[in-house]
Amino acid sequence: MNQQSTFRKKLQHIIFDFNTIPAKLFDLVLIAAILLSVVVVMLDSVTRIHLDYGDVLYIMEWFFTLLFTLEYALRLYVASSKTKYAFSFFGIIDLLSILPTYFSILFPGTQYLLVIRFFRVLRIFRLLKLGKFVREGEFVKASLMASSRKIVIFLFFVLVTVSIIGALMYLIEGEENGFHSIPEGVYWAIVTITTVGYGDIYPQTIMGRMLAAVLMITGYSIIAVPTGIVSAEMASMNEKIKSDLSGIKSCCTSLDHDEDAGFCKVCGKPIR
Repeated sequence: MNQQSTFRKKLQHIIFDFNTIPAKLFDLVLIAAILLSVVVVMLDSVTRIHLDYGDVLYIMEWFFTLLFTLEYALRLYVASSKTKYAFSFFGIIDLLSILPTYFSILFPGTQYLLVIRFFRVLRIFRLLKLGKFVREGEFVKASLMASSRKIVIFLFFVLVTVSIIGALMYLIEGEENGFHSIPEGVYWAIVTITTVGYGDIYPQTIMGRMLAAVLMITGYSIIAVPTGIVSAEMASMNEKIKSDLSGIKSCCTSLDHDEDAGFCKVCGKPIR
């Protein structure tokens, strides 16, 4: 193994591993730099601070951008699979965290999108080995994925509802009361059914207010539906985990039993 290959290997351990002291120090410094860079972006958005310290913040912003650009280049250099890293979650976030500064040269203001760097702080889970939190996160993710079809159908139902209500409100109120088109009526219906209530458009006729009251009451019941779907899926998944653990003690390693089965289809033992 030549000297360049050895250096690349050591650099790979420092950047991608987390078990060694140099790797932990690298991650700690990186997380500190990420937090400081986000603070700089936020402070720069305050008009008074921008006027007084805009030049200093601009220099700091470019310093962090060049630092993260170098880090991204090193990650690509030492990655076992450059394509796999580039298209991974962190690979995309790493790239997006440096692009806004370069884009700001052509499109002023886009540098504020650098707050996406906050996503990079998720590396702290790997650094601190918060295994329980990672497992809980996977549990929530699995529950959301399992209930995704139900949620999509529910959202489709809500979309149909607000479209119909928005069209009715446009017919009832008309342009003279601020409802200039069906899309504006749909916008009002979405704002109302979600109980946000901006108040920029509101019904003024008796029929319109009656329809609005029905939609408001419906909104309270609709908001609870996605939460109930996910909660039910979590409870079901938790019971399945308990059942699987019980099955390991009373049966063989095959846990994929039919719901109405009384005996294990592999070993023939009764299923408790």
